[in-house]
Amino acid sequence: MPHYTGPLLIRSVAEAMAAARDADAGAWQGSLDLGRSRTDVSLQADAWQWQGSHYPYPAKLKDRTIYYWDGEAFAPVSRFCGSLIKLVPTEWGAPTFEIDGIKMLPTAKDSPVEDARRKVALVEPRGKVVLDTCGGLGYFAACCLEAGVAHIQSFEKNPDVLWLRTLNPWSPDPDAPASGGRLQLAHADVSVAIAQVADASVDALLHDPPRFGIAGELYSQAFYDQLARVLRRGGRLFHYTGSPNKLTSGRDVPREVAKRLEKAGFKAQPALDGVLATRR
Repeated sequence: MPHYTGPLLIRSVAEAMAAARDADAGAWQGSLDLGRSRTDVSLQADAWQWQGSHYPYPAKLKDRTIYYWDGEAFAPVSRFCGSLIKLVPTEWGAPTFEIDGIKMLPTAKDSPVEDARRKVALVEPRGKVVLDTCGGLGYFAACCLEAGVAHIQSFEKNPDVLWLRTLNPWSPDPDAPASGGRLQLAHADVSVAIAQVADASVDALLHDPPRFGIAGELYSQAFYDQLARVLRRGGRLFHYTGSPNKLTSGRDVPREVAKRLEKAGFKAQPALDGVLATRR
């Protein structure tokens, strides 16, 4: 799907433009792409102009919401199809997303891109073929591209997440020149699609599944056996597990994951908020 190239607004940006207009400023400079760049905007009394197009000043915008121009008005970057999914701004620019109010943000202490960068570094992607099982907003893929990956195959099951990616300027576009043809993004359930991946055909794996209660199949012994099959010997896997509270959940998910990975043929150890494993 083509990526959106129009303006993105959050409440603070819209208020800053309106304040500049009310102060009789003829122009405003700021970001219309969630902090990726700064741009100049021409201000008139009843509209503002950017890149040759005119836009109305929006009515009061909600906090924790990102808006895009749908051709007629500024609409929230959200969809409801059985569950509410929306793109949510963060203080670092790069957004996260929510499903039914549950924020898909590994940590509230750091940028989601910086968090992804640390995890990607564990598998040392430069010059490698990498399999990214659950692509999400694509931050693992973006960091792999930045680090010089030879090729990365990403899978994403949720069509609404794929739609969010087209509106998120921090999500890598497989068709953009910057990707250099190195990123392949498939709309597929990796628990099924992995059967079509050849034996020992990837050098490293990144596995960032939804929590166990939502996608238990991605924590199963059968799936870990498939991961071991497609990864060459000596290849690394980072598996995000988070740190669920054992007292409330009654489970030690990282320990369970490590035991299953060991059984599948990995040597596993805790790392960051997950498990780092090496194919034996």
